[in-house]
Amino acid sequence: MRAPAAWTVRGAAGVLTGAALGHTLWNGVAEPGAALAFAALITVGELARRDRRDPLGRHPAPLGSAGALAYALLGRSAGQPTHHGVLQTVAVVVAAVLVGIVPHIARGRGPALDHLSRRVLTVAFAAACFQPLYNSGRLEQWVGQGPYLVGFLLFLLGLTALCDAVLAAVLAGARTGRPYGPVLRDELRAQLGIGSAICATGVVMALGTAVAGLWALPVFSVPLLLTQLSFHRITAVRTTYRQTITSLARATEIAGCTRPGHSRRVAALSCAVGRELGLSERELTVLEYAALMHDIGQLSLVDPVPDGATAGLPDGEARRIAELGGEVARQTGVPAEVAVVVERQADPYREQPTAARIVRTVNAYDDLVGGSRHPGGSLAALERLRLGTGHDYQPEVVECLARVLARGGRDRVVPVPPG
Repeated sequence: MRAPAAWTVRGAAGVLTGAALGHTLWNGVAEPGAALAFAALITVGELARRDRRDPLGRHPAPLGSAGALAYALLGRSAGQPTHHGVLQTVAVVVAAVLVGIVPHIARGRGPALDHLSRRVLTVAFAAACFQPLYNSGRLEQWVGQGPYLVGFLLFLLGLTALCDAVLAAVLAGARTGRPYGPVLRDELRAQLGIGSAICATGVVMALGTAVAGLWALPVFSVPLLLTQLSFHRITAVRTTYRQTITSLARATEIAGCTRPGHSRRVAALSCAVGRELGLSERELTVLEYAALMHDIGQLSLVDPVPDGATAGLPDGEARRIAELGGEVARQTGVPAEVAVVVERQADPYREQPTAARIVRTVNAYDDLVGGSRHPGGSLAALERLRLGTGHDYQPEVVECLARVLARGGRDRVVPVPPG
């Protein structure tokens, strides 16, 4: 059901784009000055977009998104009514986005088709809810031009944000195979971040342009542009932090305590299992960090474990290594939850947090297969894990791991950046 839903979203966006461009080319552009000004703003926003989405906001081009919403909610310009309508709104936004992403495509980092489909349908939803009501005069009869209009616009943008989150969840669920509920929850949480700033800026731009004209656009764009630059910096800091943890995790490989690539394999496969179980983005981050550092306690051993395989160690020895690893993790400054997951991975699974259950299961799997991709080795390892579900491994986690592997899980997971 997920793939057809995703293709329905993409198809609807394609049909709407074709209809909007055809209608605008046939009938001409209404208020060309306003259309050009908003198109320029959206293009600048796309040129300043991030090449990658980050967990903070999921909006690669917040300035462009705000400009598109403002154009969809534009009823007046310098006191004069506008008549651009829904289809011209979509056409202007699509044309501006296509112009703005050309440099990104040239670098091989253009936005995905899903992002463009979301942008088209979200803007069309906002314009369809506002333009017919405003142009017919019914909206002014109902709410006037005062604070009630502002309240209506904020309410409409709330519905638009919900629409965008639903579309994003449908597309992300089809792309990653994650359960729909947790994906929608993550998308709604993301809307509370920079999504709120985008909606507020869109309203202010539309209202400012209605009174002051197109000169309001550059004035109200500056705060969001500064916010976008701040998010760039935060993203860079988080990337550096992740790379630092990855490099620290490699210490066990350099010391000969674990096999090359073990921690990165466990982290990637653990995140895939966590997504299958419906963990939130924050929980996945904690899981990734803990999986990278799960073997760090082996550095305290005088005699390394053969091949670093801790799955077959006696309970006491495994618990000692886990507790030492938790102490090391605390010294690195990672969140407290990460250290807890590391130090409790040797406990009986019924006493563990979910992340520790996942790390323990995936670590045992990688130890059992010895890094081999041979199907027989994988099936034998899963059978061993299933036999241990009475005490060592949670059955739900083992079955999630089996489903991820059946889909080619290692190839579907976003790889952990190398150290």
